[in-house]
Amino acid sequence: MKKLSSIILAIILIITPANLAFANNDNSNINISSKSAILMDVGSGQVLYEKDAHEKLPPASVTKVMTMLLICEALDSGKIKIDDQVQVSEIASSMGGSQIFLEPGESQTVDTLLKGIAVASANDACVAMAEYIAGSVESFVDMMNAKAKELNMKDTHFANTNGLPVDNHYTSAYDIATMSRELLKHDVINKYLTTWMDSVVVGKKQTSIGLANTNKLIKHFQGATGVKTGFTQQAKYCLSASAKRGDTHLVAATLGAETSPERFKDASSLLNYGFANYESVKLCSRDDKISTLTMEKAESDKVSLVAKEDLTVLIKKGDSKEFTKKIKVYGEPKLPISKGTTLGIVEVYKGKDLVGKVELVNNKDVNKASYLKMLQRVIDNML
Repeated sequence: MKKLSSIILAIILIITPANLAFANNDNSNINISSKSAILMDVGSGQVLYEKDAHEKLPPASVTKVMTMLLICEALDSGKIKIDDQVQVSEIASSMGGSQIFLEPGESQTVDTLLKGIAVASANDACVAMAEYIAGSVESFVDMMNAKAKELNMKDTHFANTNGLPVDNHYTSAYDIATMSRELLKHDVINKYLTTWMDSVVVGKKQTSIGLANTNKLIKHFQGATGVKTGFTQQAKYCLSASAKRGDTHLVAATLGAETSPERFKDASSLLNYGFANYESVKLCSRDDKISTLTMEKAESDKVSLVAKEDLTVLIKKGDSKEFTKKIKVYGEPKLPISKGTTLGIVEVYKGKDLVGKVELVNNKDVNKASYLKMLQRVIDNML
């Protein structure tokens, strides 16, 4: 075990001969009217186009990408459940702007509130979920900023959950694309982001409220997967738009467009450019078995290491595909080990350049072997 944990296990996988394409290709034909913009590969985070992508600007309701991300993390961790009942407070019901007209004292499921946020950009639903998860809006905003720091979003500071105008609330096109990538990793959000029209029943009189997605690309752009629109007088028209074709998944973020059609046009132009010039190569999928770790003191002495998430590499269309994969196993872990613990990493190189990586985790709990089991192994080894 000590030998395994101290040696880097390098596995060289030559897929086919190749050249990796980066985002310094000619994109001068793209005409972007928004104040700032970016095109990013969802799989690798590679930037394919940018225009003042780190300028700090108000994001309006695109803020809700982070709100939805924290809700999804709470769902995936088991902290909350999709059918939990959430009681609406006076504060939540008093939110102006886009809303689903929640009334104080009523209860709504997480499912309804998340639908309201993703489809109708409901400010009242954001506050209700923030209070349910963190106990208060202030504590939830602290969680938003902590998550932004974790994702290395250096251009961002959140002051509320929904993007209504307030001082010291800003982000950048780059950071929006970054948190949008993270949100899209959560399968639970997909059906909400791609819902075109729906309805919810709210209020003490059980009124049916029709919902129409504010992101018009969901209906009009091939392969659209999300994400979120935004508008205030200060921020102008903002958008985070994602789409997937084959294994290629891209996100375009635009801030400060003068009109709504301009933001959709800019995002469509960026996404079309990306799909026309690049393609993703999937090297492994989430939960694929990558390696086996030998642990003599574990109940099962062979521990499977699987990919924590999909691993894709973006290349220029028409280029071949040659990559080097290196598997690194970390130091000897202490038993027991909970399922999903990071025990190693796969790094993908093109020549000397690191172009992608994914963590390796155990796909089940690993417990200590009993004394009887250990004795049996000693006897087996002697024989």
